[in-house]
Amino acid sequence: MLKAQFHRILLACTLLGFSGVISAQPLANTQEVSGTAVTDTLILKVAQASFAEYFELLALPNDAAVAPDIQKNTDWLAQAFTRRGFKTQQLPNNGKPLLFAEYKSLKPDAKTILFYMHLDGQPVLPEQWAQASPWQAVVKKRDAQGQWLEVDQKALQQQPLDPELRVFARAAADDKGPIMMLLATFDAMKAAGLSPEFNVKVLLDSEEEKGSPTINAIAKANAALLSSDGLLILDGPQHQTNQPTLVFGNRGATSLTLTVYGPKLPLHSGHYGNYVPNPAQRLAALLASMKDDNGRVTVAGYYDKVKLTAAELKVLADVPDDEVALRKRTGIAKPDAVGSNYQEALQYPSLNIRGMQAAAVGDKAANIIPHQAVAELDLRTTPEADSAYLTALLEQHLRAQGWYLTQGEPTDSERSTQNKIASLTPGAGGDAARTAMDSPLGNWVYGVLKQNNAKVVRVRMMGGSLPTQQLVGALQVPFVILPLVNPDNNQHSFDENLRIGHYIDGMKTLLTLLQTPY
Repeated sequence: MLKAQFHRILLACTLLGFSGVISAQPLANTQEVSGTAVTDTLILKVAQASFAEYFELLALPNDAAVAPDIQKNTDWLAQAFTRRGFKTQQLPNNGKPLLFAEYKSLKPDAKTILFYMHLDGQPVLPEQWAQASPWQAVVKKRDAQGQWLEVDQKALQQQPLDPELRVFARAAADDKGPIMMLLATFDAMKAAGLSPEFNVKVLLDSEEEKGSPTINAIAKANAALLSSDGLLILDGPQHQTNQPTLVFGNRGATSLTLTVYGPKLPLHSGHYGNYVPNPAQRLAALLASMKDDNGRVTVAGYYDKVKLTAAELKVLADVPDDEVALRKRTGIAKPDAVGSNYQEALQYPSLNIRGMQAAAVGDKAANIIPHQAVAELDLRTTPEADSAYLTALLEQHLRAQGWYLTQGEPTDSERSTQNKIASLTPGAGGDAARTAMDSPLGNWVYGVLKQNNAKVVRVRMMGGSLPTQQLVGALQVPFVILPLVNPDNNQHSFDENLRIGHYIDGMKTLLTLLQTPY
């Protein structure tokens, strides 16, 4: 804590001594704005001063299942935003509060942009990490053989700063990195005597990694507080090419539990084999009926609602995916035939088997006919084909295959009259959301990115899921997703990391954005 406070004091002293003036113009790679060669130098100085605070934030465990840890993160971030002149307010959430922060522009009649990020992170298994603790951030760099080697944290203060250095810790990229980029960008604006060109509101979610189960209700209850002219989501990785990326939507995700019932109790396979049907075998056949050999879902109507125009197909084809490299990295010879390319495939709903269970396997296997077999499914939804629609189609498909659907354990009467009994139970999840690619908000952010970049990757809809629909449904506001972190950041896995070059570039992007009127 004292080290971080020292760095903040050092930053304030350094910046107060800065006498240059920066006009509200786009950043330039030449490090020159309005004749004052300070822009890149200032960004670098502020970024390096912010790293100690970044490490302090990363030292706070943030698994959304642990309420006291979430409270500590919320308290810490409330102080961090307050120090930068934001007004903050914690939004109650069963002991895991969300954080709201607001910074008013000096411009009269300024529009308002709501920034969404999340302060929680995925659970960890410390033994999987190649460092002492996932909560003790370390700095690493690749050696000549491509192996990661830990280096002294002082490397982050060297001149010139090596952009290939990486910070390894849980939530380094997802999503504390973007939060710190935004905080440091406000430090840079203060140093340059600048104010944002629009009112800035920030919402930090505390349960994004748990599906944000309460965010819709919280947003509705605080609709006036969160009202804005546009929602900007700072989450997710940039495109694999490391080019600036703008995403206009995300698929939703919903989980389903499919249970096929067999005998009342597990039975000896020698005594009852060839007589009592095996529910695991039946489940396998049922799942096989849902997809063909080309990976296409065979459930009637599953893809019917998605209609892509010629213009949209061109946008999807223009995304610079290297499909040969993608197949090599994933270790497949041929992709599923849902779309003609990777991006097109992500525009359709998917049906994934994420787990199966019947009798025990491996060294715990027993010679039994199990009493039931269970498959856990996850469906990736689209705005056209939501979870209710897809679930109804699956129920119709099950019945068409001759299955009787029950609610939970079948009764003796059902067992005596129905040959094939199953249940389909919905779980947690949220639906998809998408903004038109020619929306005013999308055009504004795209224009900002184009100011400093020759190429910007525009993604119609990414495959992963965010609580976008819950927020948009409550607030009725257009949105776009602006990823800022490196695509190989290992989010949700061990050895999560953030590339320092992306941290610096993220600050530059945010500064240009904040200095461009909407």
